[in-house]
Amino acid sequence: MNAQRRKSIQEVIDQLTDLQSTVETLKDEEQEAYDNLPENLQSSERGEAMSEAADNLDSAYNSIDEVLEYLNAAIEG
Repeated sequence: MNAQRRKSIQEVIDQLTDLQSTVETLKDEEQEAYDNLPENLQSSERGEAMSEAADNLDSAYNSIDEVLEYLNAAIEG
C-alpha cells in the first residue's frame, strides 16, 4: 500500500475514533437517564425504548471498534 492510501485510511481511522467517542457519550447519557428513572417507569414503554436505545448505541460502538480493527490491519498489512 502506498503512503497516500495509508494516509487516507489513517484519516478515516481518526474520524471514526472521534465518532466512536461521541457514540459512547450518547450511550452513557441514555443509560444514565434510564438508570435515573423510577423502577415503575423503567418497565414502561418509554423506559424500554430508552434501554433499547442504549443497547443499540453500545452495539454501534462495538461495530465501530470492529471497523477500526480492520482498518488498522489494512495499514499494518
